[in-house]
Amino acid sequence: MQKKKILFYISIILSVVVLILLVCLFNKQIMPIIKSNNCMKKEFEKELISPFSINKIVYFSTANANSTINQNSSFTINDLYQITDIAIFINNNSNGNFNNKNTLKKVTLSDINFSLTPNIGQPNLYYKNLNDFAKNTFDTNNIIDKTVEFETTSENEIDYNSPVLYNNAANPITLSYVNSNIITDYTLSDTISNLSYDGNLLKICNITLNSIACKIALNMIIENNSDEKFSCPMVLNMPLSTENSTIYDGKLVLTDNVDYRFIKMN
Repeated sequence: MQKKKILFYISIILSVVVLILLVCLFNKQIMPIIKSNNCMKKEFEKELISPFSINKIVYFSTANANSTINQNSSFTINDLYQITDIAIFINNNSNGNFNNKNTLKKVTLSDINFSLTPNIGQPNLYYKNLNDFAKNTFDTNNIIDKTVEFETTSENEIDYNSPVLYNNAANPITLSYVNSNIITDYTLSDTISNLSYDGNLLKICNITLNSIACKIALNMIIENNSDEKFSCPMVLNMPLSTENSTIYDGKLVLTDNVDYRFIKMN
Protein backbone atom coordinates (compact mmCIF):
# COMPACT_ATOMS: atom_id res chain seq x y z
CA MET A 1 0.00 0.00 0.00
CA GLN A 2 2.82 2.35 0.87
CA LYS A 3 4.50 1.59 -2.45
CA LYS A 4 1.35 2.56 -4.37
CA LYS A 5 1.19 5.90 -2.58
CA ILE A 6 4.81 6.61 -3.45
CA LEU A 7 4.20 5.79 -7.14
CA PHE A 8 1.10 8.01 -7.12
CA TYR A 9 2.98 11.00 -5.72
CA ILE A 10 5.84 10.45 -8.15
CA SER A 11 3.40 10.47 -11.09
CA ILE A 12 1.84 13.69 -9.78
CA ILE A 13 5.26 15.34 -9.46
CA LEU A 14 6.28 14.20 -12.94
CA SER A 15 3.03 15.54 -14.40
CA VAL A 16 3.61 18.93 -12.76
CA VAL A 17 7.21 19.01 -14.02
CA VAL A 18 6.11 18.14 -17.57
CA LEU A 19 3.39 20.79 -17.40
CA ILE A 20 5.92 23.39 -16.23
CA LEU A 21 8.27 22.43 -19.07
CA LEU A 22 5.45 22.71 -21.61
CA VAL A 23 4.47 26.16 -20.30
CA CYS A 24 8.08 27.31 -20.52
CA LEU A 25 8.36 25.96 -24.05
CA PHE A 26 5.12 27.65 -25.04
CA ASN A 27 6.20 31.02 -23.62
CA LYS A 28 9.70 30.91 -25.11
CA GLN A 29 9.07 29.46 -28.57
CA ILE A 30 5.43 29.22 -29.51
CA MET A 31 4.12 32.46 -27.97
CA PRO A 32 6.56 34.68 -29.92
CA ILE A 33 5.42 32.98 -33.13
CA ILE A 34 1.76 33.64 -32.30
CA LYS A 35 2.53 37.28 -31.44
CA SER A 36 4.48 37.65 -34.65
CA ASN A 37 1.65 36.17 -36.69
CA ASN A 38 -0.88 38.45 -34.98
CA CYS A 39 1.31 41.48 -35.71
CA MET A 40 1.65 40.43 -39.34
CA LYS A 41 -2.11 39.93 -39.57
CA LYS A 42 -2.78 43.37 -38.09
CA GLU A 43 -0.27 44.99 -40.45
CA PHE A 44 -1.81 43.15 -43.39
CA GLU A 45 -5.32 44.22 -42.40
CA LYS A 46 -4.09 47.77 -41.84
CA GLU A 47 -2.53 47.73 -45.29
CA LEU A 48 -5.83 46.70 -46.85
CA ILE A 49 -7.88 49.34 -45.05
CA SER A 50 -8.89 52.19 -47.34
CA PRO A 51 -9.32 55.76 -46.12
CA PHE A 52 -12.33 55.98 -48.45
CA SER A 53 -15.93 54.85 -48.05
CA ILE A 54 -19.37 55.64 -49.43
CA ASN A 55 -21.84 56.44 -46.66
CA LYS A 56 -24.47 58.54 -48.43
CA ILE A 57 -26.23 58.48 -51.79
CA VAL A 58 -28.96 61.01 -52.61
CA TYR A 59 -31.59 60.28 -55.26
CA PHE A 60 -34.08 62.64 -56.91
CA SER A 61 -36.69 60.84 -59.03
CA THR A 62 -39.35 62.40 -61.26
CA ALA A 63 -40.63 62.24 -64.83
CA ASN A 64 -41.02 64.52 -67.81
CA ALA A 65 -42.27 64.41 -71.38
CA ASN A 66 -41.94 65.96 -74.79
CA SER A 67 -45.46 66.72 -75.95
CA THR A 68 -47.56 68.70 -78.40
CA ILE A 69 -50.90 70.44 -77.96
CA ASN A 70 -53.46 69.45 -80.56
CA GLN A 71 -56.10 71.68 -82.15
CA ASN A 72 -58.79 70.27 -79.88
CA SER A 73 -56.61 71.22 -76.87
CA SER A 74 -55.68 67.61 -76.14
CA PHE A 75 -52.09 66.63 -75.37
CA THR A 76 -50.03 64.08 -77.29
CA ILE A 77 -47.09 62.62 -75.40
CA ASN A 78 -44.26 62.12 -77.88
CA ASP A 79 -41.73 60.86 -75.35
CA LEU A 80 -42.49 60.12 -71.70
CA TYR A 81 -39.31 59.57 -69.71
CA GLN A 82 -38.49 58.84 -66.09
CA ILE A 83 -35.40 60.53 -64.65
CA THR A 84 -33.42 59.91 -61.46
CA ASP A 85 -30.54 62.16 -60.48
CA ILE A 86 -27.90 60.48 -58.32
CA ALA A 87 -25.34 62.10 -55.99
CA ILE A 88 -22.69 59.74 -54.59
CA PHE A 89 -20.71 61.22 -51.70
CA ILE A 90 -17.14 59.96 -51.20
CA ASN A 91 -16.08 60.00 -47.55
CA ASN A 92 -12.30 60.25 -47.13
CA ASN A 93 -12.61 60.04 -43.31
CA SER A 94 -10.01 62.79 -43.00
CA ASN A 95 -11.62 65.01 -40.31
CA GLY A 96 -10.07 67.91 -42.20
CA ASN A 97 -6.54 66.45 -42.06
CA PHE A 98 -5.67 65.92 -45.72
CA ASN A 99 -2.67 64.00 -47.00
CA ASN A 100 -1.63 61.97 -50.03
CA LYS A 101 -3.45 58.89 -48.79
CA ASN A 102 -6.89 60.43 -48.29
CA THR A 103 -7.02 62.81 -51.26
CA LEU A 104 -8.18 61.91 -54.75
CA LYS A 105 -5.95 61.65 -57.80
CA LYS A 106 -8.44 59.91 -60.07
CA VAL A 107 -11.88 58.31 -59.73
CA THR A 108 -13.29 55.85 -62.26
CA LEU A 109 -16.69 54.22 -62.53
CA SER A 110 -16.27 51.01 -64.50
CA ASP A 111 -18.21 47.88 -65.47
CA ILE A 112 -21.44 49.89 -65.50
CA ASN A 113 -24.41 47.73 -66.37
CA PHE A 114 -28.13 47.34 -65.65
CA SER A 115 -28.52 44.54 -63.14
CA LEU A 116 -32.29 45.09 -63.38
CA THR A 117 -33.58 46.49 -66.67
CA PRO A 118 -37.01 48.18 -66.87
CA ASN A 119 -39.66 46.29 -68.84
CA ILE A 120 -40.52 49.34 -70.93
CA GLY A 121 -38.47 52.27 -72.21
CA GLN A 122 -34.84 52.82 -73.16
CA PRO A 123 -32.59 53.24 -70.08
CA ASN A 124 -29.31 55.16 -70.18
CA LEU A 125 -26.92 56.71 -67.68
CA TYR A 126 -25.46 60.20 -68.05
CA TYR A 127 -22.96 62.40 -66.26
CA LYS A 128 -24.84 65.37 -64.78
CA ASN A 129 -23.66 68.88 -64.04
CA LEU A 130 -23.91 69.41 -60.28
CA ASN A 131 -25.55 72.81 -60.85
CA ASP A 132 -28.37 71.05 -62.71
CA PHE A 133 -29.01 68.43 -60.05
CA ALA A 134 -32.74 67.91 -59.39
CA LYS A 135 -33.57 69.87 -62.53
CA ASN A 136 -35.78 68.07 -65.00
CA THR A 137 -33.13 68.08 -67.73
CA PHE A 138 -30.19 66.01 -68.96
CA ASP A 139 -27.49 66.45 -71.60
CA THR A 140 -27.49 63.71 -74.23
CA ASN A 141 -23.84 64.51 -75.00
CA ASN A 142 -22.89 63.22 -71.55
CA ILE A 143 -24.09 59.65 -72.06
CA ILE A 144 -21.97 57.02 -70.27
CA ASP A 145 -21.03 53.74 -71.92
CA LYS A 146 -19.62 51.23 -69.40
CA THR A 147 -16.97 53.60 -67.97
CA VAL A 148 -16.55 57.23 -66.92
CA GLU A 149 -13.43 58.84 -65.47
CA PHE A 150 -13.47 61.84 -63.14
CA GLU A 151 -10.57 64.25 -63.14
CA THR A 152 -9.60 65.93 -59.86
CA THR A 153 -8.58 69.45 -59.00
CA SER A 154 -7.68 71.69 -56.09
CA GLU A 155 -8.78 74.88 -57.82
CA ASN A 156 -11.28 77.13 -56.06
CA GLU A 157 -13.87 76.86 -58.83
CA ILE A 158 -14.92 73.89 -60.94
CA ASP A 159 -16.45 73.72 -64.40
CA TYR A 160 -19.07 71.03 -63.82
CA ASN A 161 -19.79 70.60 -67.53
CA SER A 162 -17.41 67.62 -67.54
CA PRO A 163 -16.74 64.92 -64.90
CA VAL A 164 -14.56 66.53 -62.23
CA LEU A 165 -14.11 66.28 -58.46
CA TYR A 166 -12.28 68.27 -55.83
CA ASN A 167 -9.30 66.24 -54.68
CA ASN A 168 -10.53 66.48 -51.08
CA ALA A 169 -13.86 64.90 -52.12
CA ALA A 170 -15.78 68.08 -51.32
CA ASN A 171 -18.32 67.56 -54.12
CA PRO A 172 -20.25 64.40 -54.93
CA ILE A 173 -20.25 62.30 -58.08
CA THR A 174 -23.40 63.37 -59.94
CA LEU A 175 -25.15 61.16 -62.48
CA SER A 176 -28.52 61.08 -64.17
CA TYR A 177 -30.42 57.91 -65.02
CA VAL A 178 -32.98 58.41 -67.78
CA ASN A 179 -35.48 55.88 -69.07
CA SER A 180 -36.84 57.44 -72.27
CA ASN A 181 -39.61 56.46 -74.70
CA ILE A 182 -41.67 54.82 -71.97
CA ILE A 183 -44.65 55.97 -74.02
CA THR A 184 -44.71 57.60 -77.45
CA ASP A 185 -47.58 59.02 -79.47
CA TYR A 186 -50.00 58.82 -76.54
CA THR A 187 -52.89 61.32 -76.54
CA LEU A 188 -54.45 62.64 -73.34
CA SER A 189 -57.98 64.03 -73.44
CA ASP A 190 -58.61 67.76 -73.39
CA THR A 191 -60.40 67.34 -70.05
CA ILE A 192 -57.01 67.26 -68.32
CA SER A 193 -56.20 70.75 -67.10
CA ASN A 194 -53.07 72.10 -65.48
CA LEU A 195 -51.04 69.13 -66.68
CA SER A 196 -47.97 68.74 -64.48
CA TYR A 197 -44.77 67.62 -66.18
CA ASP A 198 -43.43 65.45 -63.38
CA GLY A 199 -43.94 61.99 -61.91
CA ASN A 200 -47.70 62.49 -62.00
CA LEU A 201 -47.48 61.85 -65.75
CA LEU A 202 -46.60 58.22 -65.04
CA LYS A 203 -49.85 57.80 -63.13
CA ILE A 204 -51.93 59.57 -65.77
CA CYS A 205 -50.43 57.36 -68.49
CA ASN A 206 -51.07 54.20 -66.41
CA ILE A 207 -47.39 53.28 -66.06
CA THR A 208 -46.89 50.81 -63.22
CA LEU A 209 -43.84 51.26 -61.01
CA ASN A 210 -42.82 47.62 -61.40
CA SER A 211 -42.57 48.06 -65.16
CA ILE A 212 -39.95 50.81 -64.85
CA ALA A 213 -37.96 49.46 -61.87
CA CYS A 214 -34.22 49.60 -62.46
CA LYS A 215 -30.93 48.80 -60.73
CA ILE A 216 -27.46 49.82 -61.90
CA ALA A 217 -24.33 47.89 -60.91
CA LEU A 218 -20.88 49.45 -61.13
CA ASN A 219 -17.38 49.34 -59.71
CA MET A 220 -15.82 52.51 -58.29
CA ILE A 221 -12.03 52.73 -58.41
CA ILE A 222 -10.24 55.46 -56.46
CA GLU A 223 -6.58 56.30 -56.95
CA ASN A 224 -5.09 58.50 -54.24
CA ASN A 225 -2.09 60.79 -54.36
CA SER A 226 0.11 58.02 -52.98
CA ASP A 227 -0.66 56.13 -56.21
CA GLU A 228 -2.64 53.51 -54.30
CA LYS A 229 -5.79 52.11 -55.88
CA PHE A 230 -8.94 51.05 -54.06
CA SER A 231 -12.00 49.31 -55.47
CA CYS A 232 -15.63 49.09 -54.37
CA PRO A 233 -18.53 47.38 -56.19
CA MET A 234 -21.98 48.86 -55.60
CA VAL A 235 -25.57 48.68 -56.77
CA LEU A 236 -27.75 51.76 -57.29
CA ASN A 237 -31.48 51.08 -56.91
CA MET A 238 -33.54 53.79 -58.65
CA PRO A 239 -36.16 54.78 -56.04
CA LEU A 240 -39.76 55.00 -57.19
CA SER A 241 -41.47 54.73 -53.81
CA THR A 242 -40.86 54.97 -50.07
CA GLU A 243 -43.07 54.25 -47.06
CA ASN A 244 -44.53 57.74 -47.26
CA SER A 245 -44.64 58.67 -50.95
CA THR A 246 -44.18 57.57 -54.55
CA ILE A 247 -42.97 59.15 -57.76
CA TYR A 248 -46.67 59.50 -58.67
CA ASP A 249 -46.73 62.42 -56.23
CA GLY A 250 -44.58 64.38 -58.67
CA LYS A 251 -41.09 63.85 -57.29
CA LEU A 252 -39.33 61.60 -54.85
CA VAL A 253 -36.24 62.48 -52.81
CA LEU A 254 -34.36 59.74 -50.98
CA THR A 255 -31.19 59.89 -48.89
CA ASP A 256 -29.75 56.39 -48.71
CA ASN A 257 -27.35 55.91 -45.79
CA VAL A 258 -25.14 53.10 -47.06
CA ASP A 259 -21.91 51.48 -45.93
CA TYR A 260 -19.74 50.72 -48.96
CA ARG A 261 -16.10 49.95 -48.11
CA PHE A 262 -13.13 50.01 -50.49
CA ILE A 263 -10.52 47.28 -50.83
CA LYS A 264 -6.93 48.01 -51.77
CA MET A 265 -5.98 46.78 -55.24
CA ASN A 266 -2.18 47.21 -55.22
